[in-house]
Amino acid sequence: MASLLNLRPTPPVLSSKPPHKLTHSHLHTYIFFPFKISNTHNQFLNLCRSSSTPPPSQQKASQRKRTRYRKQYPGENIGITEEMRFVSMRLRNTSGKKLHLSGDNTENEEEHEEEDDDDDDDDVKGETWRPSQEGFLKYLVDSKLVFDTIERIVDESENVSYAYFRRTGLERCESLEKDLQWFRGQDLVIPEPSNIGVSYAKYLKELAGESAPLFLSHFYSIYFSHIAGGQVIVNKVSEKLLEGKMMEFNRWEGDAQDLLKGVREKLNVLGEHWTRDEKNKCLKETAKAFKYMGQIIRLMIL
Repeated sequence: MASLLNLRPTPPVLSSKPPHKLTHSHLHTYIFFPFKISNTHNQFLNLCRSSSTPPPSQQKASQRKRTRYRKQYPGENIGITEEMRFVSMRLRNTSGKKLHLSGDNTENEEEHEEEDDDDDDDDVKGETWRPSQEGFLKYLVDSKLVFDTIERIVDESENVSYAYFRRTGLERCESLEKDLQWFRGQDLVIPEPSNIGVSYAKYLKELAGESAPLFLSHFYSIYFSHIAGGQVIVNKVSEKLLEGKMMEFNRWEGDAQDLLKGVREKLNVLGEHWTRDEKNKCLKETAKAFKYMGQIIRLMIL
């Protein structure tokens, strides 16, 4: 048995004829040759194991390279106008509060007020609106100045981004002029624009020359705020002060929501080319737009 362990395989003898009889040397070969194969096989398995399982240092390096994706903004997967809508939802009406006219409260409006008690902005908390005819005229005058400013900028600017928003059907300047003409026919004096309206118009002109995305965030927010809530306030004031006269300010040739949808779709397409930083600034400007428009609405009671 010891002699067998010391035996070494001998190479097979090459012959054109197969051996008639299995010799002792061939037996050694067939017995010991597999031991050399198995040794090579073990090395191959070890190599596979080492290649499939990297060392701990390499595993930690791969973990550090994992990409972390940022959390999306509310509405970002739909478009920039949807992101702006989420901002406006927190700033509805003038300061995030449900406003009502004195003597016109309904049960539903009182329920909304109770829901709004948790809002952060309490500028108009407990405030009852008592609009005056003089204040309503101030509101219309400042509104006309703002709409005239944005519509003139869009029509006259050489910036190609503004060209997509010409003649949208939402334009309000001419309608407001008709309303003011009606008041002139009632022998009422039309006031000059207030400091609020003049300041906002100046800001819009400066912004239009600096950044198309930021200006267009105001452009969209101004129309959106009037269609979503401003026209409701105008109708209520008209019912209270003007015996329900239908204001031209609230008339459109076509459905206002459909017209706004067309503007929204164009702005969303344009917004796909804006950087995330530009979009973030647009959201800040949206809040600023609602702040300005809220101040103009307040002119009704000042």
